[in-house]
Amino acid sequence: MSKKKKFTEGLLNNSKILNELKIESGQSVVDAGCGNGYMARKFSELVGNTGKVYALDLDIEFIQDFQSEVENNTNVTAFVGDITKTTILKDKSIDLVYLSAVFHIFSKIQIDGFIKEVNRVLKSNGKLAIVNINKEETPFGPPLEIRVSPEELIRKITFSPIKFVKVGKHFYMQMFEKI
Repeated sequence: MSKKKKFTEGLLNNSKILNELKIESGQSVVDAGCGNGYMARKFSELVGNTGKVYALDLDIEFIQDFQSEVENNTNVTAFVGDITKTTILKDKSIDLVYLSAVFHIFSKIQIDGFIKEVNRVLKSNGKLAIVNINKEETPFGPPLEIRVSPEELIRKITFSPIKFVKVGKHFYMQMFEKI
């Protein structure tokens, strides 16, 4: 297990998230901003031998640690990458893009790049799931003024909103579909 802990690890209801994502064997999933890869490992079990998980993060230490942990796992590819820019992922190759506790740090330009890249890599009817910390006072987390409410998120993301789920005491997940 990686020495570095991802901020949300232990704070989210992972069972609820996985149940809502409905990941199936054979699917291709991206864990964007994967941190230490704790969710990518869970996704890997669900997609099975016929599926693929792409885990990317800007933190080279996280990626190096995670790569060494999954080096014998053929259905996981971990790489240093930025989902707000063009990645190594193929056009229309992904069933689900998952982003957790990262969106609030994106600038307007990064949001535009994120939407463009997700649109490029998602298959038709592909899903985007964004986990955010609630836009309210909490005992931890980023400053309130950079947090994004579910309503603000729906206005910023150009895909069709399909589901809102509380996924922890201070977290929500908004799901979208590419039409």
